[in-house]
Amino acid sequence: MAKLGKRTRAAREAFQGRTDVTVEEAVALVKANATAKFDETVEIAVNLGVDPRHADQMVRGVVNLPNGTGKTMRVAVFARGDKADEAKEAGADIVGAEDLMEIVQGGKIEFDRCIATPDMMPVVGRLGKILGPRNLMPNPRVGTVTMDVKAAIDAAKGGEVQFKVEKAGVVHAGVGKASFDEGQLAENVRAFVTAVQKAKPAGAKGAYMKKIALSSTMGPGVSVDIAAAVGE
Repeated sequence: MAKLGKRTRAAREAFQGRTDVTVEEAVALVKANATAKFDETVEIAVNLGVDPRHADQMVRGVVNLPNGTGKTMRVAVFARGDKADEAKEAGADIVGAEDLMEIVQGGKIEFDRCIATPDMMPVVGRLGKILGPRNLMPNPRVGTVTMDVKAAIDAAKGGEVQFKVEKAGVVHAGVGKASFDEGQLAENVRAFVTAVQKAKPAGAKGAYMKKIALSSTMGPGVSVDIAAAVGE
């Protein structure tokens, strides 16, 4: 077994016995133990009582975090003509059509969000096996298949977070940086949990939210009291 470093041991000791704490307590713990030499991302993981193999139990959505993510989002836009020009003027990092498709097919994916105009979906659809598993596939339900590319780019760069349940029934996302103050992080956490709660699918049976955990990039996780997080 690998030997734990001093920082990791100290963090685990600090978290020991702390379970089902409030959002504020979890944020304070995670911040206090995010001592890496870089600004760690604060991450949330929500275990859901769904089986995403069934269409009526799929969970996906989008949320605008009130305090942003602290991350610089790189945005790719599939568009032609005037819409391609609009995307460039709005600050898109990569804009293209078949040429961009070929770049992605070649394994070069240098973006965090992918937006497409509706007419480009036959081209983008050929990238489903590449973009889908990375949660990068444009989708009208979360506003990334749209003619209003400027609004979509502004949202992506302004703190919008997309989420999609994984095979194991887990939704996770970054909700800020360790350098954020505790109030900002707590507000972002509650906004994310509320969005996941609102995205509850019709086919979900029994307990919907089973566990909520908060952690930093290099730190252990602490479980958050579900009722407190959803405001019940």
